[in-house]
Amino acid sequence: MSSMLLDYHLAGLSAEDLTWAPAPTHWTMHQGESGTWEPDWADVEPDPVPVPNVAWVSWHLIWWWSCTLADVRGQSAPGRTELGWQPDPDWIRSKLAELRTAWSAVLTDLTEADLAEPSAFPWPADAGRTRLDQLAWVTVEHTKNVAELGQLMMLRRAGGDVRAGIR
Repeated sequence: MSSMLLDYHLAGLSAEDLTWAPAPTHWTMHQGESGTWEPDWADVEPDPVPVPNVAWVSWHLIWWWSCTLADVRGQSAPGRTELGWQPDPDWIRSKLAELRTAWSAVLTDLTEADLAEPSAFPWPADAGRTRLDQLAWVTVEHTKNVAELGQLMMLRRAGGDVRAGIR
């Protein structure tokens, strides 16, 4: 169901939506000197917590889903700047559709024994979590990111500046 909601919110996504700043303190994507796109990031949550914009949420969704797929496949997770994220709505929609297809294939192939295996992503290796715990986390994380993206898109499309009380 969250995938259907994601499709709904991304249907009319524009390049301008990606860069819309939802608050003065926000996280977004920046093109680095090498040409790759890099997310705003802090290892310790800043205060106040920045509001991520649509670009950042789309990158985050692609990044953690790519990391999770790599973990399930026994591969190394990509670094934050290794995904080749692009500020292109068609690329974002295509990449998320690709990840959804890959995730569906992974779910189809998992056995009961696979679900009981230890999982070291997204938590530390010694956390005592299983692949089943990981699948539950993916469901929650996906739903949360889709809700965040949807809320941002609804605010963007509603127009005005709620901080200034203008409608």
